[in-house]
This record gives sequence, structure tokens and C-alpha cells, in this order.
Amino acid sequence: MSAAPAVQVRDLRVALGGTPILAGVDLTVAAGEWVTVIGPNGAGKSTLLRAVGGLLPAPGAVTLFGTPIAALRRRERARVVATVAQSPVVPAGMSVLDYVLLGRTPYIPALGRESATDLAVVHEVLERLDLGGFSRRELATLSGGERQRVFLARALAQGATLLLLDEPTSALDIGHQQEVLDLVDRLRGEHGLTVLATMHDLSIAGEYADRMVLLAAGRVVAAGTPREVLTERLLAEHYRASVRVVDGDHGPLVVPVRRTP
Repeated sequence: MSAAPAVQVRDLRVALGGTPILAGVDLTVAAGEWVTVIGPNGAGKSTLLRAVGGLLPAPGAVTLFGTPIAALRRRERARVVATVAQSPVVPAGMSVLDYVLLGRTPYIPALGRESATDLAVVHEVLERLDLGGFSRRELATLSGGERQRVFLARALAQGATLLLLDEPTSALDIGHQQEVLDLVDRLRGEHGLTVLATMHDLSIAGEYADRMVLLAAGRVVAAGTPREVLTERLLAEHYRASVRVVDGDHGPLVVPVRRTP
């Protein structure tokens, strides 16, 4: 008997403020798989991740590891799925260490304190993300790229099996983009993590994803391997972009081409 998928989404429909955002999305992510959702601005990518993470109501549409998300209490859900949002709310005056330690909340008893194990997990994650020297710094004093790594550190400290990454490298330079994504991929191999991400940089997305899903106007318009989804025809149709797609060692590379007048 095969294991249940990490994520099963069936006919997901979401409207915000009366405006339809997702119009019947189906998505399956196998345990241990990396799936990246791409699409033009306004396609519904972040909304999809929020629904999968339980941050938006999706009655009967989302199942995580065989369990309907509605059947998971908040604490249980936090041990299963961790989200890195595009712009997380950062409490004023909070240090890097204390912020990342919030990821251990699902394991700390009510009215209890963090254990030595919780602190050890946090310090290990900070070192892995090259943040060991920042633990006492306030988040507000960090650069955008440094803060992005701290947001990822909190999610990794949570110890969840499913990582939802909403534009995880948007504030990073190309070197730190590669470091963060290489780290996530390595942790995926070492700990059997499942990754569902959204990304704007199509070349980087294609380098790391096992499969890609192209959303447009709240619907899935293409799904498959990066080479099947990142085609000049699909990108021209749904992004209105002029590009060349070049085959790389790990996936297709998407190169913008200037339009001639």
C-alpha cells in the first residue's frame, strides 16, 4: 500500500472580499518531493500556500499526509507544516534567537519554558544558515537578506515535515539564494522533508524543483517537470513574456529577450 501524499488539494476555491482568487485548483505533492508553483502576479500562488498551511479556510479541499487539515488542531498542524511567508510580522525589539525560538512553540508545554533540546535545535539551525553571530541582534537591525534567512531558520527550527516557502529568496543576492536553496534541498534529503514553494525566478525554480505547477487566473494551466512547464510557448502565453529557454545541467534556464520595436 503506497503512502499518502504529503499534500492533496482537490477543487480548492478561495474568494477574498468577494473576488475569486482560486477557481478549482487540484494539486498533489508526494512525500519527499519538491514542487514549485509559478505564475504571473495575481495568479493565486500565495493564496494557495496559505490554504495548504491552514491560514485560509478550505473546507474539505486540503489533506496533509492523509489527514484532512480541518481535523488537525493548531498545535498538531504546526508540527506537520511550517510556512515562510513573504513578509512575516516581526515583533518590535525581538532578537534573532528569540524569533527563531518561536518555531519551537509546538513542543513547549503551555505555561512552560523552552528546553535544552529546543535551544540546541535553534543554535544548530542558526549555524547552518550562517546566522550564528546574529543571535543577539534585533531583527530590525538586519538587512532584508539576513532577515529572510532568519525567517527560514524559524521554519526549520519548527521541525515540520512539510515546508511551505513563499518566495523564499526574493530578498537575497544570488549567492545567498543558492546557499539557502542548497540547504533546503540537503535537509530534504537528510530528513525526508517535502517542499512546496512559490518562486518568481524561473531559472532558479527549475534548478531545484522535481515538478512545477503553472497557475494563471486562479487555475492550474500546466503541470509537470520543469522542462515540460518552462517552455517558450507557455511563458509567452501566460506571462506575456519574450524569452528564450536554454537547457541547463539541472533544468531549463529562462532568459528574457528584449522585444524589438
